[in-house]
Amino acid sequence: MSTTYTLDTATSRATPTPVPMKRMTVPAIVRRKGGEPLVMLTAYTARTAQLLDPHCDMLLVGDSLAQVIYGLPSTVPVTLEMMAAHGAAVVRGSYHALVVIDMPFGSYEASPEQAFASAARLLKETGAAAVKLEGGEAMAPTVRFLVERGIPVMGHVGLTPQAVNVLGGYGARGRTPEEAAKIVADARAVAEAGAFAIVIEGVVEPIAVAITQTVACPTIGIGASAQCDGQVLVVDDMLGMFERTARFVKRYDDLGGRIAAAAEAYAGEVKARAFPGSEQLYPARD
Repeated sequence: MSTTYTLDTATSRATPTPVPMKRMTVPAIVRRKGGEPLVMLTAYTARTAQLLDPHCDMLLVGDSLAQVIYGLPSTVPVTLEMMAAHGAAVVRGSYHALVVIDMPFGSYEASPEQAFASAARLLKETGAAAVKLEGGEAMAPTVRFLVERGIPVMGHVGLTPQAVNVLGGYGARGRTPEEAAKIVADARAVAEAGAFAIVIEGVVEPIAVAITQTVACPTIGIGASAQCDGQVLVVDDMLGMFERTARFVKRYDDLGGRIAAAAEAYAGEVKARAFPGSEQLYPARD
């Protein structure tokens, strides 16, 4: 259910936005199929969510936090506890975007019942509106099981990072006719099972176009095609926080370089005893 908030703007860090906004809903996302492209970015903290929220239709609490936040080599070690903690922070920091939380590896594959228990926990503990899970035809029964029990599901096909050990790396998928056909079939199965949207990651462009034209739900591209119904990127990648990124990333800033420069300036002033200055100190009372 959508809620409109009236916010107290007396504080700074605790206030996400001074403007009351209506939260996006799953039906509103579905209605955007073939219309104005959907904007989606990852978020992992309340402050990042505050900054992104006015510009995004959806915020994804991605299991990419494994590498971005925790410095892990892949998304495989991510736990439900990690996703719940960061998901709750993003929900607290947003009032407009639909918040979607990744189901971590090992929390949903064993059975639809396991998936329901994990998804229900995430939604209860965070206040998010939906979950995302990876996989195609094999996961379609699980998608249907969740949707029929009131849990909105976003699918994810193509390059599925949780399966990196099977795939053998993060290269683009669908370069052979057989693999291309399998990815399209995966997307169709997930859509028919009731997914309200599908992320298509790291595929050759014709596959993404074919899926977008085939399925009834919106498609969200990441390394796919501008013809998808929307786009998503890892926010730290698009802000330039890392020197190495995937081919499909466009860097919209060099925030990493600017942070390093600011830290260097701070360190110089501290060593020179130029900071703190009189403006940062409390004078004695007369």
